[in-house]
Amino acid sequence: MKRDFRKEAEALVAQMSVKEAAEQLLYNAPALERLGIPAYNYWNEGLHGTARTGTATVFPQAIGLAAMFDAAFLEKIADVIGTETRAKYNEARKRDDRDIYKGITLWSPNINLFRDQRWGRGQETYGEDPYLTSRLGVAFINGLQGKGKYLKTAACAKHFAVHSGPESLRHSFDAKVNGKDLEETYLPAFKAAVCEAGVESVMGAYNRTNGEVCCGSDYLLRKKLREEWQFDGHIVSDFLAIRDFHENHKVTKSPEESCALALKNGCNLNAGFTYQSLYKAYEEGLVTEQEIRDAAVRVFTTRFRLGMFADDCEYDSLGQMDVDTKESRALSYEASCRSVVLLKNDGILPLDRSKVKTIGIIGPTATSVDVLNGNYNGTSSVYVTNLDGIRAAAGEDVRVLYSEGCHLFKKEVQPLAKPDDRISEALSVAEHSDVVILCLGLDATIEGEEGDTGNAFAAGDKESLYLPESQRRLFEALEKTDTPIVLVLNTGSGMDVSREEKRCGAVLQCWYSGAFGGRALGDILFGKVSPGGKLPVTFSREGDLPEFTDYSMKGRTYRYAKAEPLYPFGYGLSYASFRYDDLTLTKTEGGYLANVSLTNAGSCDAEEVVEIYVSNEIDEKLSNGENAEFASAIDAADQPACSLCAFARVPLKAKESRRTELFISDNAFTTVLEDGRRVTLKGAYTLYAGGQQPGARSEELTGSKCLSTQIRI
Repeated sequence: MKRDFRKEAEALVAQMSVKEAAEQLLYNAPALERLGIPAYNYWNEGLHGTARTGTATVFPQAIGLAAMFDAAFLEKIADVIGTETRAKYNEARKRDDRDIYKGITLWSPNINLFRDQRWGRGQETYGEDPYLTSRLGVAFINGLQGKGKYLKTAACAKHFAVHSGPESLRHSFDAKVNGKDLEETYLPAFKAAVCEAGVESVMGAYNRTNGEVCCGSDYLLRKKLREEWQFDGHIVSDFLAIRDFHENHKVTKSPEESCALALKNGCNLNAGFTYQSLYKAYEEGLVTEQEIRDAAVRVFTTRFRLGMFADDCEYDSLGQMDVDTKESRALSYEASCRSVVLLKNDGILPLDRSKVKTIGIIGPTATSVDVLNGNYNGTSSVYVTNLDGIRAAAGEDVRVLYSEGCHLFKKEVQPLAKPDDRISEALSVAEHSDVVILCLGLDATIEGEEGDTGNAFAAGDKESLYLPESQRRLFEALEKTDTPIVLVLNTGSGMDVSREEKRCGAVLQCWYSGAFGGRALGDILFGKVSPGGKLPVTFSREGDLPEFTDYSMKGRTYRYAKAEPLYPFGYGLSYASFRYDDLTLTKTEGGYLANVSLTNAGSCDAEEVVEIYVSNEIDEKLSNGENAEFASAIDAADQPACSLCAFARVPLKAKESRRTELFISDNAFTTVLEDGRRVTLKGAYTLYAGGQQPGARSEELTGSKCLSTQIRI
C-alpha cells in the first residue's frame, strides 16, 4: 500500500502545540524530543557538487555544465550529487551532527535567467535561454531527487522569480516586468521544475517583482505556484529575505507583520530568523493557528518524503565509501571536457608535438584552484590546475616554462616591488617558447554573490565586460612578441575579449572548470579530446548591454538583442567538421519530430550539439486575417528573432554519419501576448537545424549556414 506522506505529516503536526509548530518553520528547526523529532537544518547546497561540508566530487560550475548542452549527462551528475549528499547526511546523523550543510534538502538548482552578463551570480545558472534552462533544470532536479520510493534529496528551484541582479540592490530592488516577459522568459523554467520534475521546494527571491516582495507575493506564491501550477511542496525564503520586508523594502513595519505577509501568501519555511517572531504574530492575531499548522504540514511532508522517519529508506545504506569515488571523479573529468567551448582556432590547435618543444604557461589563473571551484562548491580530494594539466599532457618531451605574469585583480605586490613586477619574467618565458598558453580570467572572489566577494566591483557584479586591468596590461606586453598565443579563459560569464582574440590563434572558454579542469584543458590542447561545448550565454561587446536595472527583455539575450555579439549563444567550434543534411519534420502527439542527418566529416572523433531553432515570421502572421483577434496585443518589434526549441549532443566517429531525431513541443510555436497570454498564431514558422543559432554572426564565425524548413500551422 502506497504511503500517504501528507497524512503522516498532518498526524504528527496535530500533536504539536501552536508554538512548537511555529518553531519548526525555521531553517534550523529545533528538536522536539517528546515526539521523537530530531533537530534538522534545511540549509544545504548542491549546485555543482555537495557543497561546504568537506570532501566531495567537484564538477564544473553550473554555467559550464550548461555549456555541455546535455540533459541526460547532467542528470547523471545530479544523481552523484544526491548520492554524496545522502551519504554525508547518513554519516553525520550517526554522530548526532545536525549542523548546517549536513542535511538532504538541497537549495539547488539556480534556474534564474542569466539576462545580463555583468551579474556575478550568473555563473550559478544554466544561461540565458528559458528552454535550455528548463530542460537542464528538470534533468538536474530528477537526478537529485531520484526515482525511488523516497526522495534521495529534496531539490529546490531558486530564486522565484525575476531575479538576476544587481547584487548590490537585491535587498530593496523592485524588478518591473510586463506579462509577456514574465511568461515568455522569466517563468518557464520554474513552471517546468514544478509541473514536469515535481521539484520538492521553491525558494523565493530577495527582490520585489512588480511591487510585491517575492517571498510574500500573492501573485507569485499563491496564484502561480499553488493555484495555477498546483505546487504541493514547500516554499522557503532566501536567507534573511523576510527581514528585508520591514528593513529594506519597507512594505511592513515590524517582524511580526513580515511574518504574517510571508506566511499568509505561502512561504512555509524561513531561511533566516524573522519567523522567531511568528508565535508573537499569532498572539497578536496577525496569523491563525491553521496557517501555522498548514505550513508545518508542508515542511514535514517533505521530511516524510525523504524517509527521515522511516526504517525502510533505500538510501540509508549510503555512507563514506560512496563519496568521492573513482567513478565520480571520472564523471567530473568528463564533464570538464564536455564543457569547454572553443571560441576561435586558426589552426594552432591541437598543438603539434613535432613543432612544439617548449610551451610557456603564463597568467594568474594557471595555478589557481579557485578557478576550478567557482562558488557554492565542495572540496575535492584532488585538484588539477591548468598548469598541472598542461604539464601532464605535454609529457617528458616538451619543456614547460611558467610565469604568473600578473596578479588576478588587485595590485598585491611584494613589499617594495612595483606593480606589474611579473611582466618581464612573462616576456622572457614567451621569448623562449614555441607557443604561449595565456591563462586569464576571474574567480568567485571577483564575480559572485553579494557578501562573498572582496573586490572593488559592485558586490560581486562586474562593472564592465573587460578583463581586469592588471591582466590587460600583461596582454598588451605579450601581444608585441612574435610568439603564438592560445588564450584560455576561466570565467563564469561572457567577457569582451575582442582585442585579445584578434592577436590570439585560439581562444578556449573553460568556465570554472571543476576539480579536473586542468587535466581536461591539457587533453584538449594536445588533441586527445575535441572540444564540443556551446555557449549558453551570449558574449556581448562592452557598451552593448541595456541598463543593468532594466528588466525588460528588449535588447537582451540572443532572442531580443539588436547589437552584433562577439560570440553568439549556441556557438562553439570543434576539431572536427560536421555536415547537416535532409531536415524533415513529422507531426506527432504534442509536437513534431525533427530528423536530420549529421556527418562527422573530420579526421577525429568528436561530439556535436545539434541545435533546432524556430522563427515566428511574425510580420506574416500579423498580416494574416486569421490572427486578427490577437493583433492588437502583439508588438512585432518585441518578438524573439529565433528561439531554441530542441537540442541533442551526438557523438560521432571520424567520417561517421547518423540520423538524429529530436522532439519539438507544440509550445515552441506559441506567442506570448503583451498581457501574458500564450496563443498559437496561424501562419508560417521556420525551423533551423545546425551546430549554432541562425544568423550572420554565427555564419561568419563557423563558415556554415543552418539547414531550414518551413511549416504552416
